[in-house]
Amino acid sequence: MTDLTLLGWDAERQQQFSAHAAAGLVPGRVSIQHRGAYDVLLEDGERRCEVPLRLVRDASSSAELPAVGDWVAVETTEPGHGTIHALLPRRSKFSRLAAHDPASATTEEQVVAANVDVVFLVTSLNEDLNLRRLERYLTLAWESGARPVVLLTKADLVDDAAPAVADVSSIAAGVPVHAVSVPTGEGIAAVLAELAPGQTAALLGSSGVGKSTLVNAIVGEELLATQEIRADGKGRHTTTRRELVRLPGGGLVIDTPGMRELQLWVADHGLEEAFDDVTSLFAECRFRDCAHGSEPDCAVHAALEDGRLPPDRWESYQKLERELAMLERRLDKRAQAEERKKWRSFSRTARARQQEKGGR
Repeated sequence: MTDLTLLGWDAERQQQFSAHAAAGLVPGRVSIQHRGAYDVLLEDGERRCEVPLRLVRDASSSAELPAVGDWVAVETTEPGHGTIHALLPRRSKFSRLAAHDPASATTEEQVVAANVDVVFLVTSLNEDLNLRRLERYLTLAWESGARPVVLLTKADLVDDAAPAVADVSSIAAGVPVHAVSVPTGEGIAAVLAELAPGQTAALLGSSGVGKSTLVNAIVGEELLATQEIRADGKGRHTTTRRELVRLPGGGLVIDTPGMRELQLWVADHGLEEAFDDVTSLFAECRFRDCAHGSEPDCAVHAALEDGRLPPDRWESYQKLERELAMLERRLDKRAQAEERKKWRSFSRTARARQQEKGGR
């Protein structure tokens, strides 16, 4: 038997589930997502579950279908199998713009992990460390509703991790930053201390930064496949699917495949949190609608001139802001197109009914 409280179940979720319980369904948490099926952890063990076509048709996008970490209502039809009939409200979700052909007009949200308490942003201390990319991860982590923590892995490959920790801390104010080495054990206790029983962490980062190796270290066994680092110092991609893993101390981690790219999803709040040192300057500008260009008494320009705001930090903020504005325009165009499509369908149906009445 599985104690659901160790998976994050609580009184609020029990109340949300009451109508499903009355219908004879049982709660479960998605542990692995397959093509067309899910592995779900239930009180009586793990089951392979399917989603009925009705649920797929009713979803306005794939983001409304179950993702790893989601709580779902399951009908246990036969031993080892089940059917997911509903998705419980998410408390948090880490989303990105789904990877797509640049020539395509597709704009779709991809939920990487749901109901996460802590987002471990994992980057290694070799050639992978990139502050600009980390700012992108931090923006989406703050937007997710979870608490971000930065893990700098492979600390044994550098003589001194302190300079890198300081550099990362300079762009991640208020966010814990831990240097970690699995071979030496450095930082492992600090990682475990970030997770209480029943809490869930998602490990996110590029391919080969050591996410699966780190999961094995905190689980205490070789649960996930790993590969040796390449001769050029770069990691090898190992994880091919998202997976919810239970820890001996009662916490949970979601290991995710390495992301070759991380396209921003809607993240206005996340951008403000990730760049608080930048956005806090806006209130000091002389004009409320200051564009931070040639306006007099601009606090941003003053901070750039006296060195309080590094130029690359300001450029990074502007780049991500432009990217989010472009995404917003694309989403608005899609919403307008869907609205026109809906009304065209409505008009065709109305005309057909009118013609049918006229022929009687």
